[in-house]
Amino acid sequence: MIPVTITYLEMRSPAELRAKPAPRPDLAIARVLFPMPELNRFFYTAVGKDWRWYERLVWTDAGWLKYVDRPELQTWIISEEGIPAGYIELEKQPGDDVEIVYFGLLPQFVERGIGGWAISEAVVKGWEMGAKRVWLHTCDLDHPRALANYLARGFKPYKTETKMEDFPE
Repeated sequence: MIPVTITYLEMRSPAELRAKPAPRPDLAIARVLFPMPELNRFFYTAVGKDWRWYERLVWTDAGWLKYVDRPELQTWIISEEGIPAGYIELEKQPGDDVEIVYFGLLPQFVERGIGGWAISEAVVKGWEMGAKRVWLHTCDLDHPRALANYLARGFKPYKTETKMEDFPE
């Protein structure tokens, strides 16, 4: 068991976003228009392996399909030169909150200046879903600059907690 500190952050107005422009013109973001549980599973596994994402690793095909086949969930693919580089999951929640449930880049695309632009795009898409608040959470096991990136984009912390986590081997 190890202690993990989780920080919850939010934006309550589109005006709070300090968007980072795309560092290169070859970056794009595209919505996945129909449920593709294999795609979400691939990105969750490939992006999350370095950050100890483990909760969904035990999900069955049926569990993945049930999760992605919901009108309140949107999956977005981040690409560089047409090559998939990462993904974003956005979920519309009661009270018109939109959570950035998962966001991450494949290891080959980390440290290329994409993260600030990509999270800015995620926030814009969240507002486009009709959000009254866009929120996310991060923890001290995520990329070392994740929290700084979210703060630089205009997110404000509203809660911090520490939990004991027991990670599978």
